[in-house]
Parts: sequence; C-alpha cells; structure tokens
Amino acid sequence: MKALLQRVSRAEVSVAGERIAAISRGLLVFVAIEPDDGEAEFRWVVDRVLELRVFPDERLPMNLSVRDVDGEVLVVSQFTLAADTTRGRRPGFSGAAPPAQAEAGYERVLALFAERWPKIGAGRFGADMAVSLVNDGPATFILER
Repeated sequence: MKALLQRVSRAEVSVAGERIAAISRGLLVFVAIEPDDGEAEFRWVVDRVLELRVFPDERLPMNLSVRDVDGEVLVVSQFTLAADTTRGRRPGFSGAAPPAQAEAGYERVLALFAERWPKIGAGRFGADMAVSLVNDGPATFILER
C-alpha cells in the first residue's frame, strides 16, 4: 500500500465540474491499493495518517498530528502511485490492485478513517477527478507498507 500525504491549508475534489468534497486545514491523502494489501495495511495507513506529527506548534515545526490540530482529512484513490516507472517511457500499472479489489480496499480505508476521525472527505473511486490544493509548507510525505 502506498499513500502520499500533503499538509494543506485547503483542498477540494471535483467530478465533472461538481465539487464533491472539500477540507480546510488538514491532510490530503492519495491512496494506492496494491494486490497484497489487506486489513493490516489498511489499519496501518489510517493510524499513520492520523498520528503522524507533521503540524507545527510553538516549539517545533512538526510536533502535532492532524487530530491535535483538529484538522480534516481528504482521501483520494490514486492507482498511479503504484506505477512502475523504471523501464521504458510509459508507466506500468501491474503493481496496482485490480479495480474491484482496489475499490473494496479504498472503501475499507474510508470506513476505518470514519471510525477513527469524524472530519473525513473522499474522492470518488474510478472517477476522473480534479483535485486542487494549497500545500502548506510545502510538506509532502510518502507512506509505504
């Protein structure tokens, strides 16, 4: 499983020109489900996102979690994070889970987030989405399991 987190002052996702989710201060999380991912990986990424200390306090530039700052989380499925770009000029996507498995995994990740934190927004699996954000820092982190 791969996730790319961006600390944002705001972010939103639209489908066909309609905004379907938006957050203010928090984390934008792009998630790629891989073939061997299961409950342990899903729980791990949710825990890491909610507990990773990437927000500043008065003492340190990265000392508070998204929970500590009462932030929001926007989760977007992005299979391209699983791309293999080591050969040729076109990315290969054999590292991404098949669509049905990826959708089930993404839905499970969303359910786990919702169980642990009320301020969750989501993209739409498989949709052609427009994601806009203001990266705060910039601060971007890669999680892999």
